[in-house]
Amino acid sequence: MNEEKLNISIRKFLKNVGITSQRKIEEKIRGNSRNLSKKIKISANLVSEELDLNEKIEGEIDIEI
Repeated sequence: MNEEKLNISIRKFLKNVGITSQRKIEEKIRGNSRNLSKKIKISANLVSEELDLNEKIEGEIDIEI
């Protein structure tokens, strides 16, 4: 296995996930700003059937309206 190519490929995927996720979250926050509290609970699921991976990542986003 080429560790360098693996690392680059994973980072490319994660960059895409990060950028896309940020855009989607920002769109929803801007569209619902009247109904939101100062902290939003959020989660993401990381799933790969080939790797037998199913991991839920939870967190909070602090916002000021």
